[in-house]
Amino acid sequence: MDRQQQHIQLACPSRGSLNDDARLVQMCPSLYLAAYRGRPEEVMALLLQQHGAGKAGRYQATGIIQHGQCDILEVTAERNTVLHVAAEQGHDELIRELYIRFREEGLLSRRNSALDTPLHCAARAGHASAVTVLVQLAQDRGESILGCKNEAGDTALHLAARRGHGAAVEALVSAAAAETAAAELNNAGVSPLYLAVMSGSVKAVRAITTTCRDASSAGASSQNALHAAVFQSSEMVDLLLEWRPALAGEVDSGGGTPLHFASSNGDRAVVRAILRAGPPETVYKKDHPGDLSALHVAARMGHRRVVEDMLEAFPDAAELRGVDGGTFVHAAAREKRSKVVDLAIRNPMLRGLLDAQDRDGNTPLHLAVAAGAPAVAEALLQKGKVRADVLNNDGRTPFDLAAGSTSFFTMVSLVVTLAAFRAKLRPQRQDHAEPWSGRDVGQWIEKMSDPLSVVAGLIATAAFAAGFNLPGGYSDDGKANLSGSLAFKSFLVLDTVSVAASVNAVILLVYGKGSRSAGSCLTFAAALLCMWVALICLLLGYYLALRSVTNTRAVYHYGLMVIYVGVCLLQICIKTWIGPATSSRTVLRFYLFHQLRRLKGRRAVKRRFPLAGASMLSFYAFKVITSVAFVVFGVLLELKGKLGASPAPSPL
Repeated sequence: MDRQQQHIQLACPSRGSLNDDARLVQMCPSLYLAAYRGRPEEVMALLLQQHGAGKAGRYQATGIIQHGQCDILEVTAERNTVLHVAAEQGHDELIRELYIRFREEGLLSRRNSALDTPLHCAARAGHASAVTVLVQLAQDRGESILGCKNEAGDTALHLAARRGHGAAVEALVSAAAAETAAAELNNAGVSPLYLAVMSGSVKAVRAITTTCRDASSAGASSQNALHAAVFQSSEMVDLLLEWRPALAGEVDSGGGTPLHFASSNGDRAVVRAILRAGPPETVYKKDHPGDLSALHVAARMGHRRVVEDMLEAFPDAAELRGVDGGTFVHAAAREKRSKVVDLAIRNPMLRGLLDAQDRDGNTPLHLAVAAGAPAVAEALLQKGKVRADVLNNDGRTPFDLAAGSTSFFTMVSLVVTLAAFRAKLRPQRQDHAEPWSGRDVGQWIEKMSDPLSVVAGLIATAAFAAGFNLPGGYSDDGKANLSGSLAFKSFLVLDTVSVAASVNAVILLVYGKGSRSAGSCLTFAAALLCMWVALICLLLGYYLALRSVTNTRAVYHYGLMVIYVGVCLLQICIKTWIGPATSSRTVLRFYLFHQLRRLKGRRAVKRRFPLAGASMLSFYAFKVITSVAFVVFGVLLELKGKLGASPAPSPL
């Protein structure tokens, strides 16, 4: 049994098995406070004078003897000696004094209940001066405490590195035995260098890499320090690559290199540093089980600039394929990364990848449609000029995959985009073709019809009541007092339109729910448009009524501004929620080249997706209605001075 193991057994006996020889004296509170506050004179006075009654005291169930004399081997509840307390507080002067007076007691290697030495305590707290003193004292005595491990397998260097105490790390690695300590792994298999990187301390990383050439860089899950550094800073990455460039080619338990990690994070500076200093074969390494290169990872995450940097440095990396046979363009299309797909479209060298098929026969267009990415599909069709009639291994074209979309609005955008560029469905008997069911849409319409009918009825009631409670009241002959005002006449027109539109909305909603036919979606869309018209007219009518009965400029002027801003925000929200992810140019192309002409396959598309064209038309009808409303707002702003109330008739 070596000396270190003897110290562990003497200082840290297992609980519940204490015998007479292993009994420990409980530390005097006065001694603890003096050591905690760093008062050497008071500590020495307590250790050298007698206290109280007797030498032995009484034995307690905890295994600690109540002291009768202050002793250097007295311990706290967790078996910390006076030196542990002084080291944890960084009192280097007290540490020197204790060692000089009690050097024969083996204080430097004493362990507490967690098997920490005083050096562990000083390193954990980051007291560089205390660490320096302890290391020097151990070297003078010929003891090696740098490699001592606590219960978790951590050396003092592990603890200082984990907390990011750069000065304490420098003090530890400056010792003669630092090379061995830097190569030690704790019970979790993690090195001090990896912990220093995780702490984010560049100073600690620099101290280890510049001093300890043979230090270990091992981390969790078979990672090395560079895997963790890519998420910290480019400066830290540069330090590690300068210290050991081979780190860039090492893989973790999942087969991922640091370049995979950096590509997923999207930091161009880090990626460039690895590409510049790492082994060239790093770019071509693939993880497992997906066999994805770092280029695939960057494309999946949508980091266009990183993809550009990697292709600029290694153009042939574009040919790399994953386990599914897909290129980085396939990965970008599957994850709806339109910027990366656009990069491939604009690069003439990558045009061949746009129609490439993976092992399932899918092109990037297949994957974009299956993922519900109309913007990616539109870019591939419009700018990339890809083929839209390619069959995959299941015999399906990209248009066929649009039927798998679970979102109604995504389906509409995909169908309009594909049809606009003359994409084709697979050849099949039309009596076997099943139309897009849209069961979720049907259920949603049926669920929402009742509350919307109530809302439409309330709009009609408000507009109807406003028509018989005219602003300005009535004269003795039953006529409206403001009948000669332009604002009043405009109010009557808008109120009438609001009543008619809201009543039509109620009728359409009731009919659509009762019929439960294929056209219920169309009637529901028409009802929503009628409700939108009714609400716009009601808002404008309210403003005109307000303008008719008041001459206070702030009331009617800012009232119009509030209404205008509210309608703008509402339009933006509706466009965001249900707006098609298709450009207006593509929609126009759809109606001009698909709907108005009798193209081959137009009937098949209409049978499979009967609601696409009408739904897109209803959305643009909503935009037209809103645009007309904005024109009316503009007219009202121009006619502010002409909308005043007409003078009341003079009394007889």
